Amino acid sequence: MQTGIEALLQSNRIEADLKIIADKIYNQQRITEADGLLLFEKASLPFLGALANHVRERLHGDTTYFNRNFHIEPTNVCVFSCNFCAYSKLYAKREEGWELSIEQMLHMVQKYDGVPVTEVHIVGGVHPKMDLQFFADLLKAIKTHRPGLHIKAFTAVEYDYMFRKAKVSVEEGLKILISHGLDSIPGGGAEIFSPEIREQICADKVNADGWLKIHETAHKLGLHSNATMLYGHIESYAHRIDHMNRLRMLQDETGGFQTFIPLKFRNKDNDMSNISESTVAEDMKMYAVARLFLDNFPHLKAYWPMLGRHNAQMTLSFGVNDIDGTIDDTTKIYSMAGSEEQTPSMTTEQLMALIKQVKRKPVERDTLYNVVKDYSEVTVAEEAGFSSN
Repeated sequence: MQTGIEALLQSNRIEADLKIIADKIYNQQRITEADGLLLFEKASLPFLGALANHVRERLHGDTTYFNRNFHIEPTNVCVFSCNFCAYSKLYAKREEGWELSIEQMLHMVQKYDGVPVTEVHIVGGVHPKMDLQFFADLLKAIKTHRPGLHIKAFTAVEYDYMFRKAKVSVEEGLKILISHGLDSIPGGGAEIFSPEIREQICADKVNADGWLKIHETAHKLGLHSNATMLYGHIESYAHRIDHMNRLRMLQDETGGFQTFIPLKFRNKDNDMSNISESTVAEDMKMYAVARLFLDNFPHLKAYWPMLGRHNAQMTLSFGVNDIDGTIDDTTKIYSMAGSEEQTPSMTTEQLMALIKQVKRKPVERDTLYNVVKDYSEVTVAEEAGFSSN
């Protein structure tokens, strides 16, 4: 049994180690994997928040980005069977599934004619009949109709399947899609890179090396991409640090990642519903440590449809400088898993208000973080008036 003196000495050692980490961060020195693990295990939430906010404000001041975007989900029919997923329907059991044609998806794009959206985000299940040529034709149809719309499309899981099925290399497949209109890649499908965890939650889809290879190749071809991590299920803090370290090492090589997006595990209607979801305090810790560890990632995003708008607002004090976009109720991936937002849609005025309520400056961006409009001096009432004209 630990004596009072031993406990005090250990506490003092931990405090000293945390001070060393803080000094590294204030001096813009990289923290180690061991440092990251100690932050997860021993640092208080106020300590983490203060450090993460320091880094956030050093990089971005009070600027908080959002964009005007909508989603297209071509299908929720999927050949894979991830245990955490409440969205996809197995190909053999498609009663609750949908499969959209190119014409139907183009009609979804046409609904935004005249609306100042800048991005369409396309991800969905892995459907055996939706192959490389199908998606190349989809991208071409969208670009032909609206050349200026940025297409951010398909996770590494989708790419891996469509390229293997088409018998082309990752580079060849990406070049085909780029020539048809692909502009950048979202970060989905990463989950947790650790093989021991991946085997338990998503054993049958692309592994960590495959995911990283696809993003590495995309970066070398000039595409930017994002990266995600599914947290709050059966993984440990060490697994989280390992995941982020692999991303950090690839970013050192390519510089192609724009944003890291921690994704909170939701336990509704899936094969992991027996696992409790993480607390709000644990969520804030995740964002803060991510901001401190991923020193070469420009941006940290809280995906508000998954967290809920008020919890996303809270993350702006824990290192986050981006809360995604307007969405316009065009995604079902997280609402079907029990996310806070069952009809995810916010107007520009609502996003502005959410950001300004915590004394941050709302700035509309495009997908590549070019500023579309700085709303920091625009009142919510003024924007509502602009929108109605």
